[in-house]
Amino acid sequence: MNSGYAAPELRVSDAERESVVERLQEAYAEGRLEHSEFDMRMHLAMTSKTRGDLDAVTRDLGAGPAGLAKPGAPVTGEDRVLAALAHGLGVPTLFVGPLVLMLTSGKRSAYVRRHAAEAVNFQLTLLLVTIVTFGLGAVVYAVAWAVAAVAAVVGLTGEPFRYPWILRLVK
Repeated sequence: MNSGYAAPELRVSDAERESVVERLQEAYAEGRLEHSEFDMRMHLAMTSKTRGDLDAVTRDLGAGPAGLAKPGAPVTGEDRVLAALAHGLGVPTLFVGPLVLMLTSGKRSAYVRRHAAEAVNFQLTLLLVTIVTFGLGAVVYAVAWAVAAVAAVVGLTGEPFRYPWILRLVK
């Protein structure tokens, strides 16, 4: 009997499906998949029941670009602090601080990259609202500090966080 964690007969979670979908999107963006094949694999990934089914969807894609973090890598204490910092840096630097963290530390940690990308998207959304409303949206920044603080605390716990009602311009 195989009692390993990655046993192919184990059922998959939504998070595991989402990880495979992100990998397929990257392969499509790199030109390694045609549109019809991308659509078929997306359907297979979203309807997969077991880890074996999910593995079959991406098996021939090989490893992603060299030097990038693996999505399933364990989250370290440093990763948690950097994720919290990405949310906190958005308050004084708008999107610049989280963007710098995403481009530097995000290469080695998928966890930091996800949190930093979310912080960049949040800050860009706030900036666009402020510009579109001719500065009246700046009132939203007061609330944004509280939301960024909550996101930073969640980042420290090692859990994923997604801001509600934002434009996801950066993936």
